[in-house]
Amino acid sequence: MRPENHPFSALNPDFILDSIESKGFKVDARILELNSYENRVFQIGIENSEPIIAKFYRPNRWNQDQVQEEHDFLLELASNEISVVAPIRLEGTTQFQAGKFIVALFERSGGRTPQIESESSLEILGRTLSQIHNVGAEKSFAYRPSINIDDYGKSSRRWLLEAEVIPINLEKQYEKVSNILISRIEEKFSTQEVKNIRIHADCHLGNILWRDQRPHFVDFDDSRNGPAIQDLWMFLSGNLSEKSRQMTNIIRGYMDFRDFNFGEVALIESLRALRIMRHSAWIGRRWEDPAFPRAFPFFNTEKFWVEHIHQLSEQIETIEGPSISLNF
Repeated sequence: MRPENHPFSALNPDFILDSIESKGFKVDARILELNSYENRVFQIGIENSEPIIAKFYRPNRWNQDQVQEEHDFLLELASNEISVVAPIRLEGTTQFQAGKFIVALFERSGGRTPQIESESSLEILGRTLSQIHNVGAEKSFAYRPSINIDDYGKSSRRWLLEAEVIPINLEKQYEKVSNILISRIEEKFSTQEVKNIRIHADCHLGNILWRDQRPHFVDFDDSRNGPAIQDLWMFLSGNLSEKSRQMTNIIRGYMDFRDFNFGEVALIESLRALRIMRHSAWIGRRWEDPAFPRAFPFFNTEKFWVEHIHQLSEQIETIEGPSISLNF
């Protein structure tokens, strides 16, 4: 697909501004594209008012029911005074159609990328996540998918091999290592009883704004059903001892508002491995979008795949090794 034929090529300034004005806003022609690959997100200047954020969803990724479930979850969280950025309701709905695009509007929300090394910050983070999960546990998504080994692992592996994006001299090595990794993940999941709830599912520091000494969560685009631990482990860094300390503090705060299933801690490295596999397939599946070669120029190099296979091999060792220990 040539770049000029990609669906997002229709998002020229006139189209964007006309879409916003169609909902009754008087724009002042200021457009700032924000850092987003999966969708396209813009800050739009509004005459005599604060700018708003316009999110143009990637065509054919989520349908209207799935987008509405994301929005309804955000509105539920906001109604429970949980710090999230919820969509603006216009004419009784939070989404509208503009050409091929589902569009949602949000108020602009400020904040900084959090520094969460301190025990108190980790505990605050845990408390907020438990409040999100309390709401998330009230019901499941009916239209959005769940985190599972088939979707994140097997489907990603199958697509990468069939798409022939892996250098031919590394295909067999990738196939062997990914097979072993998926087998270890399946073994690990088989030993744990996991309860899926509605979660953020892409919960990393880039999706948090820290303001007024608390986190404000943004970008629920990837929200789905999954285990609570999925929203906790991505904040961990460092060696095993450091990760253990961090997770202890997160869970200590978490348990102020919600019980925690400690068995899920054993799934952290399996979930990390699934995310790694899915991420590489995600880049490959989006390669025809010109934003992706610009953002990930290393993807189609042999060096990337050598390092990726090594990363998967390391995950096998990590899954088989000692897990995080909690110290309360």
